Amino acid sequence: MDIYSSKLSKAVDLGVGAYLLIIAILSIVGNLLVLIMASKRSKQMKPPELLSVNLAVTDLGAAVSMYPLATASAWNHHWIGGEVVCRYYGFMGFFFGVASMMTLTVMAVVRFVVSTNLQSPKERVTRRNVALLVTATWVYALLWALFPLLGWGQYGPEPFGLSCTLAWADLRQAPNGMPFVHAMFAMNLAIPAVTIISCYAGIALRLRSTLKSLDSDHVPSTIKMQRRLVLIAILISMGFLGSWTPYGMVSLWSVYRDSGSISPVVSMLPCLFAKTSTVYNPLIYYAFSKTFKAQVRQVCCLCVQDNACRPGERTKVTENTVYMETEYSRALAPQPRAGCVDGVGGRDVGMGAQEETQLNVEFK
Repeated sequence: MDIYSSKLSKAVDLGVGAYLLIIAILSIVGNLLVLIMASKRSKQMKPPELLSVNLAVTDLGAAVSMYPLATASAWNHHWIGGEVVCRYYGFMGFFFGVASMMTLTVMAVVRFVVSTNLQSPKERVTRRNVALLVTATWVYALLWALFPLLGWGQYGPEPFGLSCTLAWADLRQAPNGMPFVHAMFAMNLAIPAVTIISCYAGIALRLRSTLKSLDSDHVPSTIKMQRRLVLIAILISMGFLGSWTPYGMVSLWSVYRDSGSISPVVSMLPCLFAKTSTVYNPLIYYAFSKTFKAQVRQVCCLCVQDNACRPGERTKVTENTVYMETEYSRALAPQPRAGCVDGVGGRDVGMGAQEETQLNVEFK
């Protein structure tokens, strides 16, 4: 039996290939836009923003190195390249997957640290610290991706035959296979998930205590702000958990039960859903960050040379960061009742400007 032959019908393979092509285009275009926007303001970029850039790099790397090959294999109705290419694909998927997960984890921890050190500028995250964290993320991901090539774990084709990953079913009989599975799930799924949820829950509690210290006249605005902050925290957390948990559950079933009890179509769906993780973040940025949306529109309009669709002066902001330490700390701290001055128009806008600043910060 050819393990690299598709176990799906040709019609399903055509649909899978089209789906992967759409995911690839959205991932590459979206994350390229994030990197382009970051490069345009690299000198003004604050240290924590490097984590968002790193996340875009991991997502772009996965989309470029994996999705075209998977698309071509689906349309070919057979995995292209055999065992060597299968190991390459599994390595890339594991490498960029772990790097992305750990970047999200580090990002949550950094945001929590910043939110609990509002009055201690010396303790804020520096560019050097973030650079070390980013480097550690890549080294950690590379180490885990190399383990199967070095004998602890192994790569192999998925049950449906058109993708390669860790050979879950074979790990049950492999020497040291089960310790690898337990360690991998603990270190790269369970602990990061608990950390992300705990950090954003801590930030939400911090915001709640801040809201209690505000004057009752500001309750409507602050409640609106809190709802949006909780929304973005849920989107980030659920985007991580929602895309990978179904795949993890099916993989664990293949380890502890007979993988043959899962039909090829059922085993395929969580794998395809996990690949959408590279699309979420640019879409979230565009949906919730007015600055990012304005910049994307400006780039698109420059490409088509359409002056009518360029953002106006009011949309253009000088501090177009979406994760700035100083603004993040200032927004979390209790605000006085007096209105503040808008840096663009020079008018008194009160709580609304603070809300917009907070949203621009968090919605990166």
